[in-house]
Amino acid sequence: MPFLSDLLGRQVTDVDGMPVGRLEDIIASPPSPGAHPLVVALVARQGGRQRALVMGDVAALAGKVIVLNKKADDLQNHRAAETDLYLARDALDKQIIDVNGVRVVRVNDLELARVNQQYFVANVDTGTLGLLRRLGLARFVPRPLARRMGASGVISWHAMDLLPGDQAMRLKVSGDKIADLHPADLAEIISDLSRPESARLLESLDVGLLADTLEEVEPDFQASLVEAMADEKVADVLEEMAPDEAADLLAELPQGRSREILRLMEGDEAAEVRHLLSYPEESAGGIMTTDYFTVRPGLSAQEVIALLRQQASPDETINYIYVTNPESQLMGVFSLQDLVLVPPKTPVSDFMHHKYVSVLPLDSQDKVAQLISKYNLSAIPVIDEQTHLKGIVTADDALDKILPTKWKKRLPRLYH
Repeated sequence: MPFLSDLLGRQVTDVDGMPVGRLEDIIASPPSPGAHPLVVALVARQGGRQRALVMGDVAALAGKVIVLNKKADDLQNHRAAETDLYLARDALDKQIIDVNGVRVVRVNDLELARVNQQYFVANVDTGTLGLLRRLGLARFVPRPLARRMGASGVISWHAMDLLPGDQAMRLKVSGDKIADLHPADLAEIISDLSRPESARLLESLDVGLLADTLEEVEPDFQASLVEAMADEKVADVLEEMAPDEAADLLAELPQGRSREILRLMEGDEAAEVRHLLSYPEESAGGIMTTDYFTVRPGLSAQEVIALLRQQASPDETINYIYVTNPESQLMGVFSLQDLVLVPPKTPVSDFMHHKYVSVLPLDSQDKVAQLISKYNLSAIPVIDEQTHLKGIVTADDALDKILPTKWKKRLPRLYH
């Protein structure tokens, strides 16, 4: 089966062997769902003249010379359509989101197949052999190695969804398939795409998954990704994000836009974010979250478990449970391990830790990270001078602020 890169540049002659031009591109019709694009015309250029020749006038495509079955003066010109797919212009070097491999790859070549005297686009080659073929170096690759290389990176056109013009190609995936990807994987894919391409992918995500995905990238990159989004949608996304993440994102946006988005957010969520934005960026208050779980000291272990099942949000950090009095003053803390190991009727006051490590809202991020590291904590409470619980700083947020970016990329997320 011929490859597009092998055909481009070949001489095109009429039935008498007279040159018509050299092949510059191949035009295919847009396929119906589940079908392959049908090749309908060849684009040949001779000097400054370009002609689109209908496939009905082609006698042989796969030879060293592309031979037509009519004289040059009798050849029909293809009638251009807006839906025409130019294989070299619209497909080569475009990016594909490979959802199965969780990566972004580039189209290096296209493979054509002949079926009942017609040619179709069969496969997309994203592998090394396709690139070598484009460069004219494939002939130097030993055949056994070429066979192994040829088997990798080839994707059937059935799995493709082509966006016309200068837009990217992407693998056809259902919304459910996208939703199955981990937000960290989606974030990695997005970071490999151009801004317009990443914007199109983000538009395909529901608000919850979009929020989770944005939380996996740095705030300055978050800001660039939401730059073109409507304020109403950004507000919806921020409501789904952890308050500290939402505050970090808003801090990266122009002040006027931040104020407008805060105005569009629900009252409770907006109030939490405003509260976090009031702290200096490099302080414990600036990186804390207000998502945590509190209980009263008089509850039993089994009552706490029941409350967790009823009230805990997936967004809340419940590695630790904080014990407060009616005035929201922190009295103690216990872990989920503490909770499940005690007898069900044991009061919280009997097994909570009365001595705990904490920080003040204006303490530095370095101090927070040092304490988390020293005491091997996954989160640390932030209290004021009167011991009112103001929030918590999770270990991953503390590390995010002090580790170099290149180190952070090598570390797994501590929890999600």
